[in-house]
Amino acid sequence: MDSSGAPGGALAPNMPTASTGSPASSAGVAVIKQLWLRAGVVIASFVVLLYGIEGVDTLDGHDLDTAGIQPRTAEGLWGILFAPLLHANWTHLLGNTLPVLVLGFLALLSGIGRGLMATAIIWVVAGLGTWLVAGSGSVHLGASSLVFGWLTYLIVRGWFARNIGQILLGLVIVAIYGSLLWGVLPGQPGISWQGHLFGAVGGILAGWVLSGNERSRRRGEGAGVPAPTR
Repeated sequence: MDSSGAPGGALAPNMPTASTGSPASSAGVAVIKQLWLRAGVVIASFVVLLYGIEGVDTLDGHDLDTAGIQPRTAEGLWGILFAPLLHANWTHLLGNTLPVLVLGFLALLSGIGRGLMATAIIWVVAGLGTWLVAGSGSVHLGASSLVFGWLTYLIVRGWFARNIGQILLGLVIVAIYGSLLWGVLPGQPGISWQGHLFGAVGGILAGWVLSGNERSRRRGEGAGVPAPTR
């Protein structure tokens, strides 16, 4: 009898044995899969909504487009809520579809609640900034303000949070979509550079606000490190 008390060297019933995968790792994979699925469903549903609205708008002779942002008018304030849902035509919507799907999905992978909060910040900042500074008599609409906001949010959030994985993802996004950032500059007729600019500002603000816990944790850790002595 060996020291375990089991005859013939057999393992005692309470001794651990090798396994192909731990319950903790399996649960982690399941959580990741669920997050990817939920993020995909949310952003796909949003795009379906955009297409449904554009279909109604087309049948209605594009009357819905007047609900976009009309700078410095009381009625135009409603456009802050509605502008990202409206598009001038199908070509406009088709041009926004792939960036919305890709960047919106990636933003939601930080957590559905966090991604939606980032989207809300971008939505409001982009709309309010456009309403304040865009030219009088113009109407601004389209989901590109969200696209620019998600773009800058994904680029900066890792730097604010000091998260290596997010920083690397941000660098990849810069390599793929970074050229879009030229759209924040004026000079392209028919393009709401104001919406792009303030969408990008909203994304940076969202990255800063939503990394608050990580920044506070770093400050706390720094405060607990004793100063070196000589």
